[in-house]
Amino acid sequence: MMGENNNLVMVHLSDVHCGPRFQGKILQKAIDEINALAPDVIVVTGDLTEDGLFEEYQEANRYLRLLQCRHIVIGSGNHDARTTGYRLFPDFFGEPTKVTEIKDTAIITLNSSRPDQDGGEIGYRQRVWLRECLDKYKDKFKIVSFHHHLMPIPDTGMEKNMISDSGDVLWTLVSHDADVILCGHRHRPWSWSTGNLRIFYSGAVSTNRLRGFYLNSYNIIRIRNDQLKASLKIVGQEEVSLNPRRLKELKQSSAVGLEPYYASAMQRNGI
Repeated sequence: MMGENNNLVMVHLSDVHCGPRFQGKILQKAIDEINALAPDVIVVTGDLTEDGLFEEYQEANRYLRLLQCRHIVIGSGNHDARTTGYRLFPDFFGEPTKVTEIKDTAIITLNSSRPDQDGGEIGYRQRVWLRECLDKYKDKFKIVSFHHHLMPIPDTGMEKNMISDSGDVLWTLVSHDADVILCGHRHRPWSWSTGNLRIFYSGAVSTNRLRGFYLNSYNIIRIRNDQLKASLKIVGQEEVSLNPRRLKELKQSSAVGLEPYYASAMQRNGI
């Protein structure tokens, strides 16, 4: 449900991966672009680190603190839960399960990560809590975010680590009228719709470990009254529709490889 005055600009980014494959200059460029956009809320759907190490958390925190936004919602991913990193996450970014209210929107953040496991799970207790939250905020526009993908994504290889209880989670979301789902994990931007539910996946914003779409990116979602528009923003390049048909067209142009892209993007942006 959308309120008549629910005008909101939201940035959705994911998979920062501070560590060996982290692209700091690319993330800095993305941060500069996001700050220039001045969104109402930024949602980060996990994998801030590569191995959940203290130094990686420090680096992720240092960069994310550069984001200039009053409402920044940060969730945990499977890489953040490695090597007992799940114990560090609350110290740097607060509890990974929470609700953020802004205007006529409620953002419900779940923790789908499990220690030292690549696969995800929401679990019975979180599903009960999710159902209660969706009912509590039934008069608001309801966005649910978590790291792992809820439905398979094309061009990402063999499916083996999506949410293990995805069927039960999807039923809870549909039967209790969630509006939008935000996920990351597969490093591939995509979108699905089922009934009135919209599911948006963010690509990887700042790692060179890309899959199926070889450009770093993040999503921009604009909500105005009863209309929602989702865009894919390629770091240092264009903003295009976050539409499966458009993404399949872009796949060929992105397959030229990483090196030419990084060289040209850095040159254009004075990096």
